[in-house]
Amino acid sequence: MCGIAGELRFDDQLPDISVLQRVTDAMHARGPDAGGFHAQGRHAFGHRRLKIIDLTDAAQQPMVDAELGLAIVFNGCIYNHKELRAELEGKGYRFFSDGDTEVILKAYHAWGEDFVHRLNGMFAFAITHRDSGEVLIGRDRLGIKPLYYSEGKGFFRFASSLPALLAYKDIDRSIDPVALNFYFSFHAVVPAPWTMVKGVRKLPPATLMRIAPDGKRTERRYWDVPFGPRPEEQSLSASEWKERVADALRLAVKRRLVADVPVGVLLSGGLDSSLIVGLLAEAGQTGLKTFSIGFDSVGEEKGDEFQYSDIIAERFATDHHKIQIDTARALPALDRAIAAMSEPMTSHDCVGFYLLSEEVSKQVKVVQSGQGADEIFAGYHWYPPMLETNDALGTYAKAFFDRDRAEMGELLQDAWLNGDAARDFVAQHFARPGADRPIDKALRIDTEIMLIDDPVKRVDNMTMAWGLEARVPFLDYEVVELAARVPAELKTGQDGKGILKDVGRDVIPHEVIDRPKGYFPVPALKYLRGPYLEKVRDAVKGERFAGKGIVRQDYVDRLLADPEAHITPLRGSKLYQIGLLAMWLETHGL
Repeated sequence: MCGIAGELRFDDQLPDISVLQRVTDAMHARGPDAGGFHAQGRHAFGHRRLKIIDLTDAAQQPMVDAELGLAIVFNGCIYNHKELRAELEGKGYRFFSDGDTEVILKAYHAWGEDFVHRLNGMFAFAITHRDSGEVLIGRDRLGIKPLYYSEGKGFFRFASSLPALLAYKDIDRSIDPVALNFYFSFHAVVPAPWTMVKGVRKLPPATLMRIAPDGKRTERRYWDVPFGPRPEEQSLSASEWKERVADALRLAVKRRLVADVPVGVLLSGGLDSSLIVGLLAEAGQTGLKTFSIGFDSVGEEKGDEFQYSDIIAERFATDHHKIQIDTARALPALDRAIAAMSEPMTSHDCVGFYLLSEEVSKQVKVVQSGQGADEIFAGYHWYPPMLETNDALGTYAKAFFDRDRAEMGELLQDAWLNGDAARDFVAQHFARPGADRPIDKALRIDTEIMLIDDPVKRVDNMTMAWGLEARVPFLDYEVVELAARVPAELKTGQDGKGILKDVGRDVIPHEVIDRPKGYFPVPALKYLRGPYLEKVRDAVKGERFAGKGIVRQDYVDRLLADPEAHITPLRGSKLYQIGLLAMWLETHGL
């Protein structure tokens, strides 16, 4: 896990290494262990390194293979790199390091662009050809690793974070109206290629982009997820599906132990993270470090789930760390969490992940986490209504959208009202082949879009703010492909994640399975009381934000009069959503 950056020129200028230095400096937290640059002709790469695999300087980046005429910067981890290395050695390739970065270089040389189909892992990379001047950039199937870019006359630049790219002063910093529509309607999910900054885009997941020496680009998606059982799987019983899921998950958690440093687990006490601990214990892991976090309660809303994480820690004899955060500590951390956001993310648990990562990074450099299980195994409340609906788009939008078109008109000033990009996007996604049933359309868009630009992005940003690598076994692409083929009724059963609960009952205590669904709670922020409310009030009423002319003041005043009365269908604060945008723009000088 690292931070990568680069500048490609297509004119008579050379890359500005001094600015590229500022870009990589802005990502120091992503790779605090080492850094480096490589410049050749009109291409320059920068890198910040977090040492996880091959801790020696032999695996330093940018990595140059003079024999092959290739150079690379890479962020992520290839879990099957040892198997690929053995195959490449059989082809006659010689290695000078023990890391996964060099395996990517050799694999690309051996198999061309199709090498990505052989990679099991999370990755974003850029590879440059010394002789041809071509560059290939790519992102993993589930978008676990980010890749932002900016282009203009004569240049193309990229980085692992959006704020890092703002070191270039010639980027268009204006707000993108399409992204704004997504942000305020599609539950703050802004899908690729859009970002809130008009001059910065992001590479979609499962995508390769080839850049020619003259700057011409070709882009292709290399992976998709078909939903529904294959013909030969139509007759499988529920128990057979359960065994297939269990086997896939066992392999996924085992793969994510590949490291030259210890690997811990973020243990919330819910089914997903508890199952990871149970499967690791089943695989023979002992002395596993686990971490849970709790906050002050607000009213009747409890701020921790320690009672459940304790059960798992005791059952599997983990080296467990409970981290209690009081409100006085959480409030100032909100500013730092916002600074760590590549894009504005309204989930109130961002500050929770930020503070958890701060403490965990003192103990380990790698953790496994349970993100993705709800999306691929149908754990959310809006999935069951999608089973029988005759109006897939309407049913999904009613459950998921924060505001309909009428309320968007109440919120935004006229200059920002420009159609309904988010609803149009969902309609187009639902119309694509490969997911025939409404439930499968919902699961597919949540897997390919919402998951990537909400929980996955949130975890990457908050963990990497402390140089902590988070690995997500539920997003092993083979697990995702299998989950998409499992009949929807087996997933939505038992109030959601039915088949995963059945797998869990063979591995972990029933008490953490047969209970009400929990969330990562930060009650004081969820309900905007006390100093949190005052902080948001200052942000939305500030002259700088008001001067942008984005929102209507009467709408904001209505929310301020009674914040807890204005909650989205997914139980988010509409006022906090506006305040978070204001604070994010201010923090990043936009």
